[in-house]
Amino acid sequence: MRRNESNSSVSMISIQGFREGQFAGREEILFNELHGERTIEIPHTHDFFTINLFDQASGVHCIDSVDHPIGNHQVHVLFPKQMHKWNIAAGTIGYQLMIERTFFEKFAPYFRFSFTNYQNHPVIQLSNHAFELLHYEFDAIKNELKRADSLVHLISARAAVIAAIVSREAEHVFKEFKVYQSNERLAAFNMLIDEFFKEKKFVVFYADKLNISANYLNILCKKHLKISATQLIQQRVGIEAKRLLQSSSLSIKEIAFELGFVDHAYFSNFFKSQTGISPTEFREKR
Repeated sequence: MRRNESNSSVSMISIQGFREGQFAGREEILFNELHGERTIEIPHTHDFFTINLFDQASGVHCIDSVDHPIGNHQVHVLFPKQMHKWNIAAGTIGYQLMIERTFFEKFAPYFRFSFTNYQNHPVIQLSNHAFELLHYEFDAIKNELKRADSLVHLISARAAVIAAIVSREAEHVFKEFKVYQSNERLAAFNMLIDEFFKEKKFVVFYADKLNISANYLNILCKKHLKISATQLIQQRVGIEAKRLLQSSSLSIKEIAFELGFVDHAYFSNFFKSQTGISPTEFREKR
């Protein structure tokens, strides 16, 4: 496996590093089978999107410092720059799609919720019916990729079906997904946070964008999500802070600036309020 050399303290692996061992693929997308025991001991990130479908499986998949048990009939989604490692047990049967960024963007809208939702909940337990549907689509993509005259538009259409099925299962499993699906204003708020969280930390900015009062936006969040609008923004900032602390060689001061904090001490206090430890302590734990 070839790794990109950079100044990052955590390696960023390009999709090119997996081409030599690919089961089937073309420039935009690779298909691999995950059979048997596999271990990644040192955390790394990817510059591409990955979706893993597990049939029979056990082990642990650590994504952004959170351990997720690997089990039967699960799908694991991994976005670019998310850090991961795993310990997959013997006897595991699974399938993997590695998707280049530009190609991913073509069917990304079929992931119906904010990418942050999937990043916060990267492991989705599937119903038996959903697993069979996904397995069929994975198999169909594999077979198409093995053809000398494979059709990229057909593969993209099947990838869109996969995204739609995953979204439907996510909606059934995770409460906040249902909230965002049923409440357009909260869904729009979540998308706006994804876009502006580095620059805009105050609720009034998002309320103005949504043409409602900051107080009403806060009421909506507390009623449906059980947290305040400010806490929702802070959660997103905290997730990105952890990712940068673990996957980059930026100084804490540089990370503070990257996240829109003008003062290093203010960022440190914010991070400690979110996690209970300082940025330095968090970085040393990895």
